[in-house]
Amino acid sequence: MTTKIGFLGLGHMGAPMAANLVAAGHDVLAFDPVPEARENARAAGATAVDTAAEAAVDRDVVITMLPKGKLVLDVYAELLPAAAPGTLFIDCSTIDVADAKTAAARAVTAGHRALDAPVSGGVTGATAGTLTFMVGGAAADFAAAHKILSVMGGKVVHCGDVGVGQAAKICNNMLLGISMIGLSEALVLGERLGLSHQSFFDVVSTASGQSWALTSYCPVPGPVPNSPANNDYQPGFATALMSKDLTLAANALRANGIDGQLGELAAAIYERFNNTDAGRDFSAIITDIRQRGEGTE
Repeated sequence: MTTKIGFLGLGHMGAPMAANLVAAGHDVLAFDPVPEARENARAAGATAVDTAAEAAVDRDVVITMLPKGKLVLDVYAELLPAAAPGTLFIDCSTIDVADAKTAAARAVTAGHRALDAPVSGGVTGATAGTLTFMVGGAAADFAAAHKILSVMGGKVVHCGDVGVGQAAKICNNMLLGISMIGLSEALVLGERLGLSHQSFFDVVSTASGQSWALTSYCPVPGPVPNSPANNDYQPGFATALMSKDLTLAANALRANGIDGQLGELAAAIYERFNNTDAGRDFSAIITDIRQRGEGTE
């Protein structure tokens, strides 16, 4: 059954997500402020429109995939009046929990339904349609969204009320950031001690130090052929995005009185790295660790 969908935000993640919806037979109106992004969406079979509001007209579902909470709130100010009553708004951006709750509340006040549904899986998962969606909102709205989210994702999890999807995302990425730093430090130590990357992988991938960061996203070339390390650390999941997510996590730690020393330290490390390598994949943090150890920062 064809669903009429508005999709806003056609960047590295949004573009393949929208393309997968088109490939599944859905009617997609697509908008991005960048003309090239709109042209790419048109080439993928979507109908590109010239304003955000147009993407919400006569739609069953409106999906946003945007970089900041303020931008989500600003765009919702344009979308909500243009949408038909009862439109289901799904925000797949990664933003502050408070912003997610505010966006959903404004949608409901305007007569619509709303979910926050941030994703994990990076560009590779967005392209392959294997993302994990962490969804917050009413059970009935989650049920209505499930068939659409399943086109773009391999796993769709209802985490709880509005905002809890964002909570799941920042907790996951805080752990991922910490894991990648720890893995990178261990790999660099292994290098100094004469341990090859492949031997490190062969041992640790089946031992107690095993992690997703190692087995699926190894930060050195070779052991995991599809990892960004084999493509000069082209993202993937950019350092700028990891830094943003870790900042959200660190803010949440402080706001909730949690002694999250590793989370705050990971945020500080990626903030520093982001100042020089924002466009590289976050796994390139290993190059920073290696260079700093050599005194060549």
